[in-house]
Amino acid sequence: MRCRHCHRAHVTRPRRLCWVCFYTPGIREKYPITSKYGRRGVLDFYGRAPLPPLPTSALPGTPEKIAILQQRAKMRQQLWHPNDGVRDDEGTQLDVA
Repeated sequence: MRCRHCHRAHVTRPRRLCWVCFYTPGIREKYPITSKYGRRGVLDFYGRAPLPPLPTSALPGTPEKIAILQQRAKMRQQLWHPNDGVRDDEGTQLDVA
């Protein structure tokens, strides 16, 4: 298999690059990780995260709530605010004081 960048040398490094291209500054970042074990998405972290500045009225399971959770994870904030919108057993929105 040939290098994805120079198409001349044989692949010897991850991302299907040759040794020279892999270690040349700026080239490695142009090609995504091809390994199924590579890290993708928002990395997991341990420790205390800050509380989000504002609660959301989005109900659990809605696309709006999922987008907010993704944004909070990217900003390394706690995913749930104590005053976020909640749903009761019948599916109606409850007011949180």
